[in-house]
Amino acid sequence: MTHEHGHQTTTHEHAGHGHDHGDHAHGHGDHAHGTGLLDKVRHGLSEMFGMHSHDHADSADEALEGSARGMVALKVSFTALMVTAFAQLAIVYFTGSVALLADTIHNFSDALTAIPLYLAFVIGRRAATDRYLYGYKRAEDLAGLFIVLMILLSAIIAGWESFRRLLDPQPIEHIGVLFGAGVIGFLGNELVALYRIRIGKEIGSAALVADGHHARTDGLTSLAVALGAVGVWLGFEQADPIIGILISIAIFGVLRTAARDIFRRLMDGVDPEVRTQVEALALQVADVERVSSCRVRWLGHRMRAEVSVQVDGRMTVEQGHAVGDAVKQRLVEGVQHLTEVAVHIDTATTHASPAPVG
Repeated sequence: MTHEHGHQTTTHEHAGHGHDHGDHAHGHGDHAHGTGLLDKVRHGLSEMFGMHSHDHADSADEALEGSARGMVALKVSFTALMVTAFAQLAIVYFTGSVALLADTIHNFSDALTAIPLYLAFVIGRRAATDRYLYGYKRAEDLAGLFIVLMILLSAIIAGWESFRRLLDPQPIEHIGVLFGAGVIGFLGNELVALYRIRIGKEIGSAALVADGHHARTDGLTSLAVALGAVGVWLGFEQADPIIGILISIAIFGVLRTAARDIFRRLMDGVDPEVRTQVEALALQVADVERVSSCRVRWLGHRMRAEVSVQVDGRMTVEQGHAVGDAVKQRLVEGVQHLTEVAVHIDTATTHASPAPVG
C-alpha cells in the first residue's frame, strides 16, 4: 500500500503533548516555585544571576517563560542604566566633559531601547489570529531593528559633539570626579551587558543580545572617558574630544554587528549547523529512511522547523502518524530553542509490487 499524508503541529507546539518547550539554552522548562517569601526571594535572585536548576519533565510553557525572563532582564537593566545615565549627566554639568557627555547620550539611548523591546516581548506573547497565523513573535525582531537605529543615532550625535568640541575646546574641571564617573560607568554597564547577553542567549533573543552588546560598548566608552580624564590631567587638553571621537567609532563597530544579527533574523537566517542537527536527529528515529527536506526559521526567540521524512510506503496512516510524532518529540527535545515542528511524511516505493494473479 502506498500513501502520503501531512503531519503538522499548529494547535500545540509539542508533538503529542499538551505543552510547549522553550527558552533555556539547555532546553529545560518551567519551574515549580514555592509561594513563601523566602521562595520568592530565592527565585528573584535565580532569575538575576542564573542559579536556576531545570527539570525537563516540569516544563509547562517555556516560550512564555522565556519572554517573562527577557522582560525581567529589561526592567532590571533599564533601571540600572537610567540611574547611571542621570548620575553621569550631573557630572557632565560640573565637569564640562564632552567625552562623558557622549557616553551619557549613549547610556540614555541604550536604556530607552529597553522600552520597545519590552513591548515586543509583551506583544509576542499574544496568541495567533486568523490574520497573523504564526502569532506576533516577529515583533521582537522589529524591536531589534529599532535598537540598531538607536545605536546609529547615538553614534552620530556623539561624533558630532566630539568634533565640535575638538574645534572649540572647553576647559575640563573636576578631573578626579570625571575619572571616577568613567570607572563607575564602565562597571555598571558591563554588569548590565553580561546580564542582557546571558539571558538573551539562553532564551534565543537576538534583539536582547544586541542590546547587551550596546551596553557593553557603553562600558568600554565609559572606561575611555576615564582614560581621557587621565590625559587631561597629564596636560593633553585635547584628549577629551579625541576620546569622544573614538567612542563614536566604537559605536559604529557595535552597529555593524547588531545590524548583521538582526538582518539575519528578519531574513529567516539560521546557522547551517542547526539544519544539520535537525536532519541528524530526524534520522535517528526508527523507520525514518531519509530526510527529504528541512527548513528552519526564527520567530522571535523561538525556532520553527518544517521537515519532510521518508518512510516505507507499506506503512499504514496510523504508523506514519506515529513516526511523525516521534520525529517531533526528538527534535523539540534535542534542538535548542526549537518549539514548533511540522512534519510531512513521504512514502518510499522501493519494494516490488506483487505479480498479478491469474
